[in-house]
Amino acid sequence: MRTQTPPIPPELWEQIPPHVRAVVAVIIHAQAERITALETQVGELPQQVRVLREQLNQHSQNSSKPPSSDGPHVKRKPPKEPSGRKAGGQPGHPGHRRVMLPLEQVDEVVTCPPTHCRRCGQPLTGEEGEPVRHQVIELPSLKPHVTEYQLHRVCCPRCGITTCGQLPPGVPAQSTGPRLASVIALCSGAYRLSKRKIVSFCREVLGIGLAVGEVCKIEQRVKRALGHAVRQARAYIRTHDTNIDETPWRECARRRWLWTAVTPLVSVFQIAPSRGAPVLQELVGTSYGGIITSDRAKVYDTHPLQRRQVCWAHLRREFQAMIDRGGAAKPVGEILLEHSTVLFAWWHQWREGIWARATLQWYMGGLRRSFREELERGSRCRCPKTAATCLELLARERALWTFVRVAGIDPTNNRAERQLRHAVLWRKSSYGTQRHRGSRFVEAILTVVSSCQQQGRNVLTYLTACCQAFDCGRVGPSLMPRTSRYLPFG
Repeated sequence: MRTQTPPIPPELWEQIPPHVRAVVAVIIHAQAERITALETQVGELPQQVRVLREQLNQHSQNSSKPPSSDGPHVKRKPPKEPSGRKAGGQPGHPGHRRVMLPLEQVDEVVTCPPTHCRRCGQPLTGEEGEPVRHQVIELPSLKPHVTEYQLHRVCCPRCGITTCGQLPPGVPAQSTGPRLASVIALCSGAYRLSKRKIVSFCREVLGIGLAVGEVCKIEQRVKRALGHAVRQARAYIRTHDTNIDETPWRECARRRWLWTAVTPLVSVFQIAPSRGAPVLQELVGTSYGGIITSDRAKVYDTHPLQRRQVCWAHLRREFQAMIDRGGAAKPVGEILLEHSTVLFAWWHQWREGIWARATLQWYMGGLRRSFREELERGSRCRCPKTAATCLELLARERALWTFVRVAGIDPTNNRAERQLRHAVLWRKSSYGTQRHRGSRFVEAILTVVSSCQQQGRNVLTYLTACCQAFDCGRVGPSLMPRTSRYLPFG
């Protein structure tokens, strides 16, 4: 250890005994090391404060946080200026009215002819002209239909063995029929009712007494009935371009991830222990050749850039975060956000049929060059985080413009996020699942309900048909789309 002379006159230092000087030198050295460490720590504090302030200022407009997590301090977007038109449907807007049922589907017709003239009071008779139709829809008093099967035991007079009768084919072993089982599954998977709420609904509305445990057994029965449909859906998405996203889930009080892969007509859900590349390969297959539209999570870097589309909605929030960061990052975020605004304006021009696709591609070519130049300038920004984001986007630049090159690809991942919204609300109200088999039911019911809604099919009718086929030992109806509009890639 090098001896440091204290800041005292040398003549006084020489008068101090050697053993005291050694102790003083050790103390001075320790203080010097302590001061150096504190100076280093103080130098790191401004960066830590900036990071913490940035995390504190995160909200739904500059990060991936949901709007429900925004506090009262978050400023909402200013309301749009009034257009001066009255509220409601505008002239030329197609009306949406309840269509009256044809007479052959009406259960009862009551004629209401006038009895007296509304002007002079003269009695009137007869029915002339077309009547004004008014239909009233009412539910009948619900009474469950109960069928009792009596299985008799008969003793054989020859050998003395007792033989019991068997249920007819198609009769379920449980006490609920296929339609009731489908309604219970819908209450859970589509309407997010808890097990106790389902029991209350069945008792008070349907007049059926159930136990909470029976609801769980019915869900597992429906899950097995939907096994063929789920396998079909998983095979379907492996041959089509998909939007993929994931969100946290809870299973047995442990963190899991709910994945979804969405096509225009079929959606698949899967609960996995992680959000890693093995789960992605299991979902779409190891030899998947389609285009994946997603956010910039690291898991999607395993897919080739030429077959990826990065979500521009996520990028807009990233650019807003640059603006909120302030300093040297603010002008970079402003110009990048302006580019994204122009991009969406042109995209909507094409979607509304105002532009031809060739026009869109021509305009996007110039925007792409300008956007790349701004990213290169941003990569030299004095803000390290902003520069790193610009460098990352430059490395993935090819995946930003796949929607221009390939028809049928959107520039956002909103399709998958919309499908996850229902599952997120279900997770918040139910706190996830308590068993592995409960997660399998969630996967199956979400897959079938979402796919049927996308195809415009009646969910209850489809679930009932699947349960009836399962009870009879047959394969359920197909979940595949009945249109050839969306063909497989390649």
